[in-house]
Amino acid sequence: MSRTGMSALVACVFSVGVSALWGVANDKASPEGKDLNAYSFKMKSLSGEEVDLGKYAGKVVLAVNVASKCGYTPQYAGLQELYEKYKDQGLVVIGIPCNQFGKQEPGSSNEIAEFCKSKYDVTFDMFEKVDVNGEEACDLYKYLTAQEAKPAGTGKVRWNFEKFLIGKDGKVVARFSSATAPDADELVGLIEEQLAAK
Repeated sequence: MSRTGMSALVACVFSVGVSALWGVANDKASPEGKDLNAYSFKMKSLSGEEVDLGKYAGKVVLAVNVASKCGYTPQYAGLQELYEKYKDQGLVVIGIPCNQFGKQEPGSSNEIAEFCKSKYDVTFDMFEKVDVNGEEACDLYKYLTAQEAKPAGTGKVRWNFEKFLIGKDGKVVARFSSATAPDADELVGLIEEQLAAK
């Protein structure tokens, strides 16, 4: 083979190899990727600061898509009580506003923060409003909804105040429907179990 032909062959093999490696990297970086966990992502707080969810590694996290004008909105009180009871043992509650269900979270970040503080004295971490379903869903929720987790299973978030329980390793332990109250025995029992886990 001529030098020109050999050079072309090497260039072609190199190009294919780079493309293959790029594809593998992209697979790992996708929100549904097997190598990821819930602590692999970044989000913005209600005050607009970027938050690396990796800071929650080693904690137990209850992630809840919240709304201010929903029939389940009073669950804010229960979530705050849950947080206060178990935070010193390693529980983190994160509220993630979403306006996709009945447009029940129309407010700005400032309005949401004011509502949560004045109405329910929320002190757990709150994030900027995002989509949790569809093409524009944030990466965290693309990951969460792709995981098979009992009792609610996999797939799209169905309404405000669904609850994802995430273990210390960032893996989804359980998923509960909106109707599951923050003080429900099955939820609290799993939280205590995860807090006790090594």
